[in-house]
Amino acid sequence: MSSGKRVSVVACAGVALSAGLASLASAQAVGDIQIDVVHAGNTDFSLTPVWFGFHNGQFDMFDVGAPAASVLGTNAVELIAELGDVSQITADFTAAPGIPGDIQGVVATTTGPPPIEPGETGTGFVTPINPSAYQYFSFLSMVVPTNDTFIGNDDPVAYQVFNANDELIDEFGNPTDLRVITITGADILDAATEINNGFGAAFTQGQDGTQGDIENGNVTLGSDLSAFLGVTDVTGRSILDTIDPGEVFATVEISIVPEPAAASTLAGLGLLGLLRRRR
Repeated sequence: MSSGKRVSVVACAGVALSAGLASLASAQAVGDIQIDVVHAGNTDFSLTPVWFGFHNGQFDMFDVGAPAASVLGTNAVELIAELGDVSQITADFTAAPGIPGDIQGVVATTTGPPPIEPGETGTGFVTPINPSAYQYFSFLSMVVPTNDTFIGNDDPVAYQVFNANDELIDEFGNPTDLRVITITGADILDAATEINNGFGAAFTQGQDGTQGDIENGNVTLGSDLSAFLGVTDVTGRSILDTIDPGEVFATVEISIVPEPAAASTLAGLGLLGLLRRRR
């Protein structure tokens, strides 16, 4: 537990949820980028609202094998991994040089508690300007309930999702209507800022999320979640099942909001009527 972590779990959850709802309220227009995070339901662990950003490949958040703050120089990754707090990563992304358009947001559920629980889907939207200027996608989210376990990409160019023609592309670079990023148990990360022993684990009933045993280690790929078996998270869910490395934890699905079929039909009818009147 670092000295900088002095905010309540409820406040952090509120920050993340408010950001997610603001993102939802500000978009959903035809042509917007839609981001869905689908919990596969293969584990009892949940995800806090997921921060995401589209950039030009220069926004590096952390490195596996180095301290969580070694790249950005802030506690942004620690706040995500320990509390699900998106405030610092949002500020870092906004302040980063060479990130055109500041295209970022938060994926959240619109009902119930903030965490994206087993079987649930969270949704967020952003409005694109010229996707060819921010072809790469990054994300961060806390695994709930844990001390400092999270998901995210340490390689800023790991996920190219747009090409130079402003087209959404699949992992092979082909134009597509839906880009899917699969996150398995093997992709879970340990921030190593706090010992994963359950003491002071945020979003855990009976624990104070502002407490915890300081670790001061390096980010590692893989995390032992057995310490949380049998605990109850803030949603009332008992953690009875962890997740194997080969199991799908969640998928991130990126698409462009299409024109509603009804609108297309009406537009077609309107055009047909216009052609008839011009005859």
